[in-house]
Amino acid sequence: MTRTRRAVCSGFLKATTGASALALGIVLAAPLSASAQAVNFAGKTVEWIIPFGVGGGSDVLARFNGPFLSKYLPGQPNVVLKNVPGGGSVTGANQFQANARPDGLTLLITSGSTQFPYLLGDPRVKFDYKDWEMVLAGPTGGVAYISSRFGVQSVKDLPKLKGQKLTYGSQGATSLDLVPMLAFRMLGLDVQHVFGMKSRAEGRLAFERGEATIDYQTSSAYLKSGVPLVKEGKAVPLFSWGVTDEKGNLLRDPAFPDLPHVAEAIEIVTGKKPAGAEWEAFKAFLVAGFPAQKLVVLPKGTPKPIVEAYREAVRKMVKDPEYIRTSDAALGGYPQLTDAAGEALYREGTTIDPAARDWVRNFLIENYKVKF
Repeated sequence: MTRTRRAVCSGFLKATTGASALALGIVLAAPLSASAQAVNFAGKTVEWIIPFGVGGGSDVLARFNGPFLSKYLPGQPNVVLKNVPGGGSVTGANQFQANARPDGLTLLITSGSTQFPYLLGDPRVKFDYKDWEMVLAGPTGGVAYISSRFGVQSVKDLPKLKGQKLTYGSQGATSLDLVPMLAFRMLGLDVQHVFGMKSRAEGRLAFERGEATIDYQTSSAYLKSGVPLVKEGKAVPLFSWGVTDEKGNLLRDPAFPDLPHVAEAIEIVTGKKPAGAEWEAFKAFLVAGFPAQKLVVLPKGTPKPIVEAYREAVRKMVKDPEYIRTSDAALGGYPQLTDAAGEALYREGTTIDPAARDWVRNFLIENYKVKF
């Protein structure tokens, strides 16, 4: 395990709870149950639905984890990936809810862009996280960056952009892009959010073409596609979303220790620590969108032996030497959790305080004419 991976794992294990961290240690050592041994996918194909376009963080995670799941699921089935973009991921999630059979042959990965419409009560949502069986919870982070054309060297220079219009390619006001929307607002930036992007990868491409001037990518996508933009002198990193400790305090992301987290960035720009109703609402969605962002699920009614077989595959996968050697580059070093630790993140990422939900709903109604 590399130094980076150890640091990030440590940060995110603290970010769940002490009990969850202990549970992770237990589940990784748990023996394969007799019921899981009876499951056999030999000669079958597992379809892994990715409700986003190719190249985004969820797509990267699924493409990296897919071969390892195939290796450790009973019978070593072929795992094929199916991208179903649309509706900020709601389209693919709705299809999964309506059509997936509980036979272990259909898997779904969701992201904050799927969780947010669910948490906000978006009428497009026809699925319920309470129906699904958690297989894996993948914490992640993210980095916001700006075009180098503005001469900004760091977040300290953002006040110089007063009066400057920025453009952000967004998947929608109720998608995961709600987090940067609120963050840019608290930073005092004048940002036009252009809706309709099918994935964060599409937003990044708009940035590369010069159509967008400020962007963010989840850690895996940023490491793969954002860092090259920085090295080429086309982008300047501003801040990360940070990680949370066991008390909910925001800390610097160990994957990006030289970057301030978003609360630090706001304090640097405004001179004040963020506080109040807007900050509390933002933080609620920040936590739902990042520490518990990537969730892998089986459909409602999946028998317990099949769920156990998948969880056992995850336990073995994360201990595979090749997985440990290569996962830093693909996933940013964030641990892939299952069992009690994964379930804790699953609940955190799909539950929100009603007051925070109401504040954000009212904000979206008043400023972006969102109808719920």
